[in-house]
Amino acid sequence: MVTMAQRIEALRTERNISRPGLSAELGFPRTALEKFETGRQTPTQDQQNKLAKYFGVSLAYLRGENDDPTQTDSWLSGNVPDEPVSVTATRPVAKPRPAAVQEDGAVFNALLKSPSFQALVRTAVLEVLRTPEGQEILAKAIRKELNNR
Repeated sequence: MVTMAQRIEALRTERNISRPGLSAELGFPRTALEKFETGRQTPTQDQQNKLAKYFGVSLAYLRGENDDPTQTDSWLSGNVPDEPVSVTATRPVAKPRPAAVQEDGAVFNALLKSPSFQALVRTAVLEVLRTPEGQEILAKAIRKELNNR
């Protein structure tokens, strides 16, 4: 999965423009692009819109949600097709469940212990915590903890 930081860096280098040059052209602080590309800061919604418009790509592409620079919908948007989906009612055939599924939560527990799943969750959590909303959540949690002491 491509991160927004990687996507911004790739788009900028394709245009052969420096970080400070792009920051100046878009009216961002001088070091903004360095922070965006290293993942130390997430661009605001307005900054994301400016970047997408500058590079001529969709927000979903800029954010790494899809690999088509022109596609405007992302899996996060929740858009569903306009055409009705036909569903035929059939009686499900009972199949024996594997032993791992029969044990209460065994598959889920195995997933939680998987190093690749843990790395995926860790990456997702860190990306969210780098957003302004994530920083606010962290600040509230820290204040609450300090008040409890």
